[in-house]
Amino acid sequence: MHRMTLTPLLELRDLRKTYRLPRGRVLRAVDGLSLRVLPGETLGLVGESGCGKSTLGRCMLRLADPSSGQILFEGRDITTLPERRLRALRPLMQMVFQDSSAALNPRRRIGDLLAEPLRVHPAPDGRRRPASVIAARLSELMDLVGLPVQALERYPHEFSGGQRQRINIARALALTPRLVVADEPVSALDVSVQAQIVNLFADLRRELGLTYVFIAHDLAVVRQISSRVAVMYLGAIVELGETDGVLHHPAHPYTAALTAAVPRAVVGHPHAPVLRGDAPSPTAPRTGCRFHARCPQAQARCAQEEPALHTLRPGHAVACHFPLPPGP
Repeated sequence: MHRMTLTPLLELRDLRKTYRLPRGRVLRAVDGLSLRVLPGETLGLVGESGCGKSTLGRCMLRLADPSSGQILFEGRDITTLPERRLRALRPLMQMVFQDSSAALNPRRRIGDLLAEPLRVHPAPDGRRRPASVIAARLSELMDLVGLPVQALERYPHEFSGGQRQRINIARALALTPRLVVADEPVSALDVSVQAQIVNLFADLRRELGLTYVFIAHDLAVVRQISSRVAVMYLGAIVELGETDGVLHHPAHPYTAALTAAVPRAVVGHPHAPVLRGDAPSPTAPRTGCRFHARCPQAQARCAQEEPALHTLRPGHAVACHFPLPPGP
């Protein structure tokens, strides 16, 4: 069976998240976005700071409630599910945050931090886990993320940034989730440590059959771990497709500009445009293509008509009236 015929693990339908600001302004952090995440894949989510990536990641897991639209997890609509009923699904949907220090309580030992979700949430049979089962699971988690079991007795400040992120990954895996949203999990780490953590994510996906949404701004990291890439701009997806196709043969001028900014010979497009100016404010009224004010090849139609995300070629979609030709 072709993987695109699989039932999505997560599906977003016309999702919107807006914030009301002073003086009647409205910030459209996520603006009518539709997306499917398939079982077992790693979907990379990329874009400039402020494009709505982190907000989207939180909405996926109902850590932030959407303003409108639908969120379906395993075919079940969880958009307005009450917290009491949503609680039963929390073990299946976990998040790894960017700041490894802020995500861990500095006053508690690592063993206590990892054991807490195992104590709070019942086992699949509905019973509370005995202490011996929790202890065995903690030892297993330490082995999964490559840390010694003695680390359970230590405090967060006794670890390096990369080790703390391994601990955060272990906590996300404690309840055996099916979906993990990783929000810039390696951006604060040294390059050598980044590679270790990315390899860890990849190994865990293969070993445990996980599905990832991997939010990042480093395209080299995204290329290494992702099977598909979604490019966000001002709250919407402007390009979506297989990783190599999107990063090596981008069809949207914005994606091409992002790849051209990578200071490594890993991605790029021979006709990459140079961006003009800064991204517009997400609170500013918009007409036409949300990228047209910065696009060097914009035409009159771009300022009047917003392009829909449409299939350009099999496995590759773009929201652009005048997509770039494929590179060599």
